Amino acid sequence: MEQHYDHYIAADWSIKNMAIARMTAKHNKIHVIDVPSDVTELQVYLKNLKGSKILAIEETTTSQWLYTELKDHVTDLLICDPVRNHLLSEGAKTDKIDASKLVQLLKANLLKEVYHSSEQFLNLRRVASGYEDVIRAGVRLKNQRYSLLRACGLTGTEEKPVRLKQPGDQLVPDGIERQIESCENERAVYGKEFEKLARKHPEIKHQDSLPGIGLIGAMKIVSRVVSPHRFADPGRFLSYAGLIKLERTSGGVTSSRKRTVPQVRGKSSK
Repeated sequence: MEQHYDHYIAADWSIKNMAIARMTAKHNKIHVIDVPSDVTELQVYLKNLKGSKILAIEETTTSQWLYTELKDHVTDLLICDPVRNHLLSEGAKTDKIDASKLVQLLKANLLKEVYHSSEQFLNLRRVASGYEDVIRAGVRLKNQRYSLLRACGLTGTEEKPVRLKQPGDQLVPDGIERQIESCENERAVYGKEFEKLARKHPEIKHQDSLPGIGLIGAMKIVSRVVSPHRFADPGRFLSYAGLIKLERTSGGVTSSRKRTVPQVRGKSSK
């Protein structure tokens, strides 16, 4: 965030209440209100502020919905990373205090943005996120299966179905096998959906055509990046997508490693 605004606003949103803090470009006095949560009332509040305005909201489960509802009512809307907002964890903590601290960080340009996109790519992000949940669940179950079989004196790599010596010991591994099979079936469903989305979105098809990426990698990259034009230069885009190695130096020792593709809600490179 480099430009200046007439109004700096921060909203601490919860199910029951919304605390709204505002500062102006000319003054550092903070105006705070704490009222029942109502997105329509918040839209009216923003509309009544004359001049340019930027609104900051912390990344939560409702942030994408708030982004969609409020982005047309402000000059800029910034969804920020709560992990980076250490100031909010210090001292007394209430909704009004959090909103006041957040608006100070906003005006000082000390917030780390979490990138959010329009509705066009929202479904891609949800599908990619669902696929990753299935993969994580499958890995966890396979690790459980391995540990259980090892505890029974086996290698852990036996082909299924595995029959243990004691009949009473069979319940848990059989349950794990059923869950693994369910995850594999879900994985196949997502694979078919990826193929449909690739036909619908030329961006996915283009990424899939590049060497070493593949359909799944293409789906992840497109759902996170949305548009490479939001990055300051090609190097930052390639780094964000996990396609180049980053150099790290510590204690006089330089090492390189490949950066992994970030989670579905990727952070902006700003």
